[in-house]
Amino acid sequence: MSDKKSYPDSVLIRKIGKFGDEEGMRVYVVGGYVRDRILKKHGQDVDFVVIGDAPVFAEKVKRRVRGRGFVVYKKFGTASFLWNNFKLEFVTARKETYQSHSRKPSIKQSDLYDDLSRRDFTINALALGINKETFGKIVDPFGGLKDLKKRLIRTPLDPAATFFDDPLRILRAARFASQLGFKIEHATLAAMKKERERLRIVSQERITDEFLKILSHPKPSIGLKILQETRVLEIVFPELADLVGVEQRDQYHHKDVFEHTMKVVDNLAKMSDNILLRFTALVHDIGKPRVKQFVEGTGWTFYGHELIGVRMLKGICSRLKLPRDFFKYANKMIRLHMRPIQLIGEEVTDSAIRRLLVQAGDEVDDLMMLCRADITSGNPKRVKKHLANFDFVNKRMKEVEEKDRMRAFQSPVRGDEIMAICGIGPGPLVGKLKKTLEEAIVEGRIPNEHDAAYDHLLKIKDDILREAD
Repeated sequence: MSDKKSYPDSVLIRKIGKFGDEEGMRVYVVGGYVRDRILKKHGQDVDFVVIGDAPVFAEKVKRRVRGRGFVVYKKFGTASFLWNNFKLEFVTARKETYQSHSRKPSIKQSDLYDDLSRRDFTINALALGINKETFGKIVDPFGGLKDLKKRLIRTPLDPAATFFDDPLRILRAARFASQLGFKIEHATLAAMKKERERLRIVSQERITDEFLKILSHPKPSIGLKILQETRVLEIVFPELADLVGVEQRDQYHHKDVFEHTMKVVDNLAKMSDNILLRFTALVHDIGKPRVKQFVEGTGWTFYGHELIGVRMLKGICSRLKLPRDFFKYANKMIRLHMRPIQLIGEEVTDSAIRRLLVQAGDEVDDLMMLCRADITSGNPKRVKKHLANFDFVNKRMKEVEEKDRMRAFQSPVRGDEIMAICGIGPGPLVGKLKKTLEEAIVEGRIPNEHDAAYDHLLKIKDDILREAD
């Protein structure tokens, strides 16, 4: 760990260690930065533990390295600033005690052992000495190095107490499992399940932040399945928990919608980093449990599940306190995700293709990505057939789009021009006239051109205005 080549920013770290020597303070790099360097990963945050007054030391370091910004929390003994692309945080070595009603600790200054023992997991309870005498030496009181080799997530102290003190660590365990592809140690997993109700004291914003981090990793299903196994999902996302279950009647099996959803999310994670699209994949079948029916001779059906899913979505996004764009985006995608498969076959009209292009707009490529990810059959021939079907739809869409310029479609005759031609003011009637023009273009009765739409408006306006009187 002392090799300079291990650290692109080793010059900075050596400087800070030297400042520590000059100030008579022991300083250590701790936590995720040390873990990631051992795993040969790169992070942009560096956390330091200072045996002494961290904010005072941090301010001196910031001046000497010409850092940007300075944020200090005297109560918690922490301070941070930016240096190049790195965020540097300095923490006074401390011991924490918790009350049952809150995850905010009482803090008192302590030593390095106490500070490492308060960390969430052993792989994050590693410290790297950076003073001259200790440079490059790793302090590992809880076996974090062994756990890194075993690819194991385990708490430094009793896991039940660890999760009781700070229940957000329950979600962090699932997040690190998903991020690193690690297993969670059996006792730690059991404690997550035992203490899951404690999550109710955690703010929704913190829960949602951790949940979206799980969703952002290369294989989100690792963390999501852990949340389902520990019954944490019932608390943080009950609609997903409701997807679990397989039923059989006669020779017909009802596929487990949760397992299917996990495959869809993982498939999509291989195609896109777009968190809005990944979230949509997670909730695209959320309405299925409410509409499932068994039809004799047909088997299990889920007619209209996309419409029920859309109705459920607003409450889900509101409860999770997600930004407005999550609802707006997922609403459109869930509503449309069954449409492309309905456009299979040579007999599909240009107007049907136009309608999908207009409704999907700029998200049409994302929609097709979701549809491809939704193919989770274990039968290679069936998968090949479905992919070929979507290739056909893509080809048809390109043909119609090139011919009609339908993407990001709007009426060529805009609202102010409609008002001038018809002698009306702003109001619902303008929207009705514009929609009539758009329908004529989508159905192929007139081309997507201003002059054609203008002429059509002259023909239809009197009838529509008479109906409105």
